[in-house]
Amino acid sequence: MNTTPIHHYENFPVASLLCPPRLRPAIAAIYHFARTADDLADEGDASAAHRLTALAQYRADLLAIANGQAHSGQWPQVFEPMRGVLHDFHLPVPLLGDLLDAFAQDVRYTAERRRYRDDAELLDYCTRSANPVGRLLLHLYGISDALSLEQSDQICSALQLINFWQDVSSDVARGRWYPSQQAMAAHGVSDVDLQTDSASENARRLIAAYANSARALMQAGAPLACRIPGRAGWELRLVVQGGLRMLDKIEALDFATWRSRPKLTGWDAPLLAWRAVWMRQR
Repeated sequence: MNTTPIHHYENFPVASLLCPPRLRPAIAAIYHFARTADDLADEGDASAAHRLTALAQYRADLLAIANGQAHSGQWPQVFEPMRGVLHDFHLPVPLLGDLLDAFAQDVRYTAERRRYRDDAELLDYCTRSANPVGRLLLHLYGISDALSLEQSDQICSALQLINFWQDVSSDVARGRWYPSQQAMAAHGVSDVDLQTDSASENARRLIAAYANSARALMQAGAPLACRIPGRAGWELRLVVQGGLRMLDKIEALDFATWRSRPKLTGWDAPLLAWRAVWMRQR
């Protein structure tokens, strides 16, 4: 499988200048670990079996370096930096494994054309696909209290869900259906309603309900950003505001994200900064 680095559109900054300098290499290593695994699951034209085999080897390499052994050499740009980070910061390896579980789940669901039965099952997916990232960052910051972990999970699940509702058009084209079967049935939405030429009002109501739910989840977790001191807190404020701004853009499209994909641009930066300051003042 081709493992050449691919440039991806990203909604939110990674290891930016706001992050504490001593943590930037660790955060970058975690990001590249997750990004490369995501590429193995998503990019190119490999078969599902090939992708799952690659992810299994990737997991084996993670466990090898965690146990002080040699990795396979297939992804040295990932596992050489990660080896030092695991040692220096005592990263919880099971959280990294959870991310790989989520990527493998994406491959299987796409290959088998499986759907999420209900929204509880979709949120369960978020506990592996998104929440581990927040918990890894809190680990680096030395934060482990129950409230902070809960609010981190809320922020990360909200970001994952926002990404789903932002990417409906591209996900449906790839055969990935994140709106649950239960929610689609409740709103009277069929597959044809989420095709690019659709003007379905039921589909708008479905995405609107999902967007509103993601906003409530983000707002529930947002107080964490105001409790974390220093640069890390400012970084998290911008992440929260980036997610909320994306929800604004989804709403500005009248929630029809199966027709057009919204995105953040440099023009949004001043507004995000102002909103981040407002969070602190409040």
